[in-house]
Amino acid sequence: MKPARFDYVRAESIAHAVEVLAGAGGDGKVLAGGQSLMPMMNFRLVKPSVLVDINRIPDLDRITLEAGALRLGALVRHRMTAEDALVARHVPVLHAAMKHVAHLTVRNRGTFCGSVCHADPAAEMPMMTLLLDGTIHIASPRGGRAMPARDFLTGSLATALEPDEMVTAVDLAIPEDGTGWAFEEFSRRHGDYALAAVAVLMTRVDGRMRNVRIAMMGIADTALRFSDVEAALEGREGTPASFDEAATRLQACIEPNSDLSASADYRRHLAGALARRALAEAWDRARETRGEAA
Repeated sequence: MKPARFDYVRAESIAHAVEVLAGAGGDGKVLAGGQSLMPMMNFRLVKPSVLVDINRIPDLDRITLEAGALRLGALVRHRMTAEDALVARHVPVLHAAMKHVAHLTVRNRGTFCGSVCHADPAAEMPMMTLLLDGTIHIASPRGGRAMPARDFLTGSLATALEPDEMVTAVDLAIPEDGTGWAFEEFSRRHGDYALAAVAVLMTRVDGRMRNVRIAMMGIADTALRFSDVEAALEGREGTPASFDEAATRLQACIEPNSDLSASADYRRHLAGALARRALAEAWDRARETRGEAA
Protein backbone atom coordinates (compact mmCIF):
# COMPACT_ATOMS: atom_id res chain seq x y z
CA MET A 1 0.00 0.00 0.00
CA LYS A 2 0.92 3.63 -0.27
CA PRO A 3 0.52 6.27 2.43
CA ALA A 4 -2.39 8.69 2.39
CA ARG A 5 -1.66 12.14 0.98
CA PHE A 6 0.39 14.37 3.28
CA ASP A 7 2.37 17.61 3.25
CA TYR A 8 6.11 17.56 3.86
CA VAL A 9 8.10 20.20 5.76
CA ARG A 10 11.87 20.15 6.27
CA ALA A 11 12.38 21.80 9.65
CA GLU A 12 15.34 24.17 9.99
CA SER A 13 15.28 24.31 13.79
CA ILE A 14 13.53 22.86 16.81
CA ALA A 15 11.41 26.01 17.06
CA HIS A 16 10.43 25.63 13.40
CA ALA A 17 9.53 21.95 13.90
CA VAL A 18 7.21 22.53 16.86
CA GLU A 19 5.67 25.54 15.13
CA VAL A 20 4.70 23.32 12.19
CA LEU A 21 3.42 20.61 14.54
CA ALA A 22 1.26 23.16 16.36
CA GLY A 23 -0.09 24.42 13.03
CA ALA A 24 -1.08 20.89 12.06
CA GLY A 25 -3.76 20.91 14.73
CA GLY A 26 -2.66 17.64 16.31
CA ASP A 27 -2.30 15.87 12.98
CA GLY A 28 1.44 16.18 12.36
CA LYS A 29 4.20 13.61 12.80
CA VAL A 30 7.95 13.98 13.26
CA LEU A 31 10.18 12.14 10.80
CA ALA A 32 13.63 11.16 12.09
CA GLY A 33 14.58 7.63 11.02
CA GLY A 34 11.10 6.63 9.92
CA GLN A 35 11.70 2.93 10.54
CA SER A 36 8.44 2.56 12.47
CA LEU A 37 6.51 5.54 11.14
CA MET A 38 6.79 4.84 7.40
CA PRO A 39 5.50 1.23 7.52
CA MET A 40 2.57 2.41 9.65
CA MET A 41 1.86 5.14 7.10
CA ASN A 42 2.11 2.69 4.22
CA PHE A 43 -0.47 0.47 5.91
CA ARG A 44 -2.51 3.60 6.68
CA LEU A 45 -2.50 2.83 10.37
CA VAL A 46 -1.50 6.46 10.79
CA LYS A 47 -2.37 9.22 8.32
CA PRO A 48 -0.67 12.48 9.32
CA SER A 49 -1.58 15.58 7.35
CA VAL A 50 1.97 16.95 7.78
CA LEU A 51 5.30 15.15 8.06
CA VAL A 52 7.96 17.27 9.81
CA ASP A 53 11.44 16.13 8.78
CA ILE A 54 13.97 17.00 11.53
CA ASN A 55 17.03 15.46 9.85
CA ARG A 56 18.57 18.83 8.91
CA ILE A 57 18.34 20.33 12.42
CA PRO A 58 21.92 20.81 13.70
CA ASP A 59 23.39 19.16 16.81
CA LEU A 60 20.70 16.53 17.36
CA ASP A 61 22.95 13.68 16.25
CA ARG A 62 25.31 13.76 19.24
CA ILE A 63 25.98 11.57 22.27
CA THR A 64 27.42 13.61 25.14
CA LEU A 65 28.03 13.48 28.88
CA GLU A 66 25.79 15.91 30.76
CA ALA A 67 26.09 16.15 34.57
CA GLY A 68 26.36 12.43 35.28
CA ALA A 69 24.07 11.38 32.47
CA LEU A 70 24.51 10.20 28.92
CA ARG A 71 22.53 12.43 26.56
CA LEU A 72 21.37 11.02 23.23
CA GLY A 73 20.05 13.59 20.77
CA ALA A 74 16.94 13.04 18.70
CA LEU A 75 18.93 12.06 15.58
CA VAL A 76 21.29 9.53 17.21
CA ARG A 77 20.91 6.34 15.15
CA HIS A 78 20.83 2.84 16.59
CA ARG A 79 24.14 2.03 14.94
CA MET A 80 25.82 5.08 16.45
CA THR A 81 24.53 4.11 19.89
CA ALA A 82 25.82 0.57 19.43
CA GLU A 83 29.30 1.73 18.38
CA ASP A 84 29.79 4.82 20.54
CA ALA A 85 32.76 4.73 22.92
CA LEU A 86 30.96 6.73 25.65
CA VAL A 87 28.11 4.21 25.66
CA ALA A 88 30.48 1.24 25.83
CA ARG A 89 32.51 2.79 28.64
CA HIS A 90 29.83 4.31 30.85
CA VAL A 91 26.69 2.23 30.15
CA PRO A 92 27.83 -1.26 29.10
CA VAL A 93 24.36 -2.73 29.64
CA LEU A 94 23.05 -0.44 26.88
CA HIS A 95 26.01 -1.34 24.69
CA ALA A 96 25.08 -5.02 25.10
CA ALA A 97 21.39 -4.41 24.44
CA MET A 98 22.03 -2.51 21.20
CA LYS A 99 23.57 -5.64 19.65
CA HIS A 100 20.07 -7.14 19.63
CA VAL A 101 18.35 -4.21 17.92
CA ALA A 102 16.79 -5.02 14.55
CA HIS A 103 18.81 -5.55 11.38
CA LEU A 104 21.50 -3.50 9.59
CA THR A 105 19.20 -1.34 7.47
CA VAL A 106 17.01 -0.44 10.42
CA ARG A 107 20.02 0.23 12.65
CA ASN A 108 21.47 2.62 10.06
CA ARG A 109 18.35 4.81 10.00
CA GLY A 110 16.35 4.19 13.16
CA THR A 111 16.89 6.54 16.09
CA PHE A 112 17.02 5.89 19.84
CA CYS A 113 14.62 8.73 20.64
CA GLY A 114 12.28 7.71 17.83
CA SER A 115 12.02 4.21 19.27
CA VAL A 116 11.30 5.63 22.73
CA CYS A 117 8.54 7.77 21.20
CA HIS A 118 7.13 4.79 19.29
CA ALA A 119 6.95 2.91 22.63
CA ASP A 120 6.77 -0.58 21.21
CA PRO A 121 6.48 -2.96 24.18
CA ALA A 122 8.98 -5.37 22.58
CA ALA A 123 11.66 -2.82 21.64
CA GLU A 124 14.91 -2.45 23.56
CA MET A 125 15.13 1.35 23.80
CA PRO A 126 12.02 2.07 25.93
CA MET A 127 13.06 -0.68 28.34
CA MET A 128 16.63 0.61 28.61
CA THR A 129 15.33 4.12 29.20
CA LEU A 130 13.25 2.80 32.11
CA LEU A 131 16.14 0.76 33.52
CA LEU A 132 18.52 3.73 33.42
CA ASP A 133 16.06 6.15 35.05
CA GLY A 134 15.83 8.06 31.79
CA THR A 135 14.66 11.63 31.42
CA ILE A 136 12.86 12.69 28.25
CA HIS A 137 13.56 16.23 27.02
CA ILE A 138 10.58 17.70 25.17
CA ALA A 139 10.15 20.90 23.15
CA SER A 140 6.90 22.64 22.22
CA PRO A 141 5.76 26.17 21.28
CA ARG A 142 5.37 26.75 25.05
CA GLY A 143 9.06 26.01 25.73
CA GLY A 144 10.93 22.96 27.01
CA ARG A 145 10.13 20.42 29.71
CA ALA A 146 11.63 17.19 31.03
CA MET A 147 9.72 14.06 32.03
CA PRO A 148 10.83 10.81 33.72
CA ALA A 149 10.60 7.77 31.46
CA ARG A 150 8.24 6.06 33.94
CA ASP A 151 5.70 8.85 33.29
CA PHE A 152 6.42 9.19 29.57
CA LEU A 153 5.65 5.57 28.61
CA THR A 154 1.92 5.12 29.15
CA GLY A 155 1.06 1.96 27.19
CA SER A 156 1.47 0.01 23.96
CA LEU A 157 2.58 2.53 21.29
CA ALA A 158 1.42 5.29 23.64
CA THR A 159 3.29 8.09 25.42
CA ALA A 160 2.52 11.33 27.26
CA LEU A 161 3.82 13.37 24.30
CA GLU A 162 1.37 16.07 23.22
CA PRO A 163 0.59 16.54 19.49
CA ASP A 164 2.56 19.79 19.24
CA GLU A 165 5.62 18.43 21.07
CA MET A 166 8.80 16.71 19.91
CA VAL A 167 11.47 14.85 21.85
CA THR A 168 14.84 16.56 21.51
CA ALA A 169 16.97 14.18 23.61
CA VAL A 170 16.95 11.40 26.19
CA ASP A 171 19.21 11.43 29.27
CA LEU A 172 20.28 8.10 30.76
CA ALA A 173 21.71 8.01 34.29
CA ILE A 174 25.22 6.56 34.32
CA PRO A 175 25.51 3.68 36.83
CA GLU A 176 28.00 4.18 39.65
CA ASP A 177 31.39 2.48 39.56
CA GLY A 178 31.23 -1.18 40.49
CA THR A 179 27.75 -1.72 39.15
CA GLY A 180 27.11 -5.20 37.82
CA TRP A 181 24.90 -5.51 34.78
CA ALA A 182 23.24 -8.08 32.53
CA PHE A 183 21.02 -8.13 29.46
CA GLU A 184 19.20 -11.27 28.34
CA GLU A 185 16.85 -11.48 25.36
CA PHE A 186 15.04 -14.29 23.59
CA SER A 187 13.65 -13.84 20.06
CA ARG A 188 12.80 -16.18 17.20
CA ARG A 189 15.69 -14.81 15.12
CA HIS A 190 18.50 -12.43 16.04
CA GLY A 191 17.28 -8.90 15.42
CA ASP A 192 13.57 -9.74 15.61
CA TYR A 193 11.36 -8.25 18.28
CA ALA A 194 11.89 -10.00 21.59
CA LEU A 195 9.46 -12.58 22.96
CA ALA A 196 10.89 -11.54 26.31
CA ALA A 197 13.97 -9.69 27.55
CA VAL A 198 15.32 -8.56 30.89
CA ALA A 199 18.01 -6.12 31.99
CA VAL A 200 19.49 -5.90 35.49
CA LEU A 201 21.75 -3.49 37.36
CA MET A 202 23.04 -3.95 40.90
CA THR A 203 25.95 -3.04 43.14
CA ARG A 204 27.59 -5.23 45.77
CA VAL A 205 28.23 -3.79 49.24
CA ASP A 206 29.59 -6.00 52.03
CA GLY A 207 28.65 -9.07 50.03
CA ARG A 208 25.02 -8.08 49.61
CA MET A 209 22.92 -6.75 46.75
CA ARG A 210 22.23 -3.01 46.67
CA ASN A 211 20.54 -0.62 44.24
CA VAL A 212 18.94 -3.45 42.29
CA ARG A 213 17.13 -2.45 39.12
CA ILE A 214 15.17 -4.84 36.92
CA ALA A 215 13.39 -3.99 33.65
CA MET A 216 11.62 -6.25 31.17
CA MET A 217 9.97 -6.04 27.76
CA GLY A 218 7.83 -8.27 25.57
CA ILE A 219 5.68 -9.48 28.45
CA ALA A 220 3.15 -6.64 28.80
CA ASP A 221 1.66 -3.69 26.91
CA THR A 222 4.71 -1.61 27.75
CA ALA A 223 8.19 -2.02 29.17
CA LEU A 224 8.16 -2.57 32.94
CA ARG A 225 10.21 -1.96 36.08
CA PHE A 226 9.61 -4.19 39.10
CA SER A 227 9.96 -2.01 42.18
CA ASP A 228 8.57 -4.66 44.57
CA VAL A 229 11.01 -7.31 43.32
CA GLU A 230 13.87 -4.81 43.42
CA ALA A 231 13.03 -3.86 47.01
CA ALA A 232 12.81 -7.51 48.06
CA LEU A 233 16.37 -8.10 46.83
CA GLU A 234 17.90 -5.12 48.65
CA GLY A 235 20.42 -6.31 51.24
CA ARG A 236 20.10 -9.97 50.27
CA GLU A 237 23.07 -12.18 49.50
CA GLY A 238 23.49 -12.99 45.83
CA THR A 239 22.67 -16.68 45.97
CA PRO A 240 20.81 -19.00 43.59
CA ALA A 241 18.01 -19.17 46.17
CA SER A 242 17.66 -15.37 46.13
CA PHE A 243 17.57 -15.31 42.34
CA ASP A 244 15.01 -18.15 42.20
CA GLU A 245 12.79 -16.34 44.69
CA ALA A 246 13.01 -13.10 42.71
CA ALA A 247 12.21 -14.87 39.42
CA THR A 248 9.16 -16.54 40.97
CA ARG A 249 7.96 -13.24 42.42
CA LEU A 250 8.45 -11.55 39.05
CA GLN A 251 6.49 -14.26 37.22
CA ALA A 252 3.61 -13.83 39.66
CA CYS A 253 3.20 -10.12 38.93
CA ILE A 254 3.08 -10.22 35.12
CA GLU A 255 0.18 -11.04 32.81
CA PRO A 256 1.70 -11.68 29.37
CA ASN A 257 -0.40 -11.79 26.21
CA SER A 258 -0.67 -14.77 23.87
CA ASP A 259 -0.11 -14.28 20.14
CA LEU A 260 1.13 -16.21 17.09
CA SER A 261 4.71 -16.09 18.37
CA ALA A 262 4.24 -17.34 21.94
CA SER A 263 1.62 -18.23 24.51
CA ALA A 264 1.24 -16.32 27.76
CA ASP A 265 2.52 -19.33 29.71
CA TYR A 266 5.62 -19.56 27.52
CA ARG A 267 6.35 -15.85 27.96
CA ARG A 268 5.94 -16.19 31.71
CA HIS A 269 8.37 -19.10 31.69
CA LEU A 270 10.85 -17.06 29.62
CA ALA A 271 10.52 -14.11 31.98
CA GLY A 272 11.48 -16.23 34.96
CA ALA A 273 14.32 -18.06 33.24
CA LEU A 274 15.85 -14.88 31.78
CA ALA A 275 15.49 -12.99 35.06
CA ARG A 276 17.19 -15.74 37.03
CA ARG A 277 20.08 -15.81 34.55
CA ALA A 278 20.43 -12.01 34.38
CA LEU A 279 20.46 -11.59 38.16
CA ALA A 280 23.25 -14.15 38.46
CA GLU A 281 25.27 -12.47 35.68
CA ALA A 282 24.86 -9.01 37.19
CA TRP A 283 25.91 -10.34 40.59
CA ASP A 284 29.04 -11.90 39.10
CA ARG A 285 29.94 -8.73 37.24
CA ALA A 286 29.46 -6.59 40.34
CA ARG A 287 31.88 -8.81 42.19
CA GLU A 288 34.39 -8.68 39.39
CA THR A 289 34.26 -4.91 38.95
CA ARG A 290 34.86 -4.37 42.67
CA GLY A 291 37.77 -6.77 42.65
CA GLU A 292 36.46 -8.93 45.48
CA ALA A 293 37.53 -12.49 45.91
CA ALA A 294 35.25 -15.21 44.62
